[in-house]
Amino acid sequence: MSEIALLLRMLDESYEKKAWQGPNLRGALRGVGASEAAWRPAPGRHSIRELAVHAAYWKYAVRRMLTGEKRGAFPEKGSNWFARPASTTERAWRADLAMLDAEHRRLRAAVAALSGAALRRKPPGSRYTADTLVYGAASHDVYHTGQIQLLKRLWKQRKPGASRLVG
Repeated sequence: MSEIALLLRMLDESYEKKAWQGPNLRGALRGVGASEAAWRPAPGRHSIRELAVHAAYWKYAVRRMLTGEKRGAFPEKGSNWFARPASTTERAWRADLAMLDAEHRRLRAAVAALSGAALRRKPPGSRYTADTLVYGAASHDVYHTGQIQLLKRLWKQRKPGASRLVG
């Protein structure tokens, strides 16, 4: 298997293909409704919706580094974490999920277009080689998948009507 094929496999398994570790990011988000996505376990903690948009942003950021694209093409203003309201509509939540999926597809296409030699170079402005950025993006998805799985369990255990966890 080529290095590019292996990195694409890592991206795919961390996002949407069956993986040994359990759910992937897309699987963890499947069936999550807008209310659950917007819920926070405590003030100042991230919601599932914020985690999904954060993951989309870093897929965009890695792609931008790999391709040399200038900043500013991400659909939201800002970087890293994007505030989302305490309540949301299903339509807005589905739009965020569509953005995550689109950013994954764009990252995957950028990785597929790389040469083996390009994997070992540091893209301009990066402290890391291209291969490190790509497997880091895959690891990032797995990390946040675990957080989302935990938030889903906490959501189910909350007291109905409560905005925070009950001891």
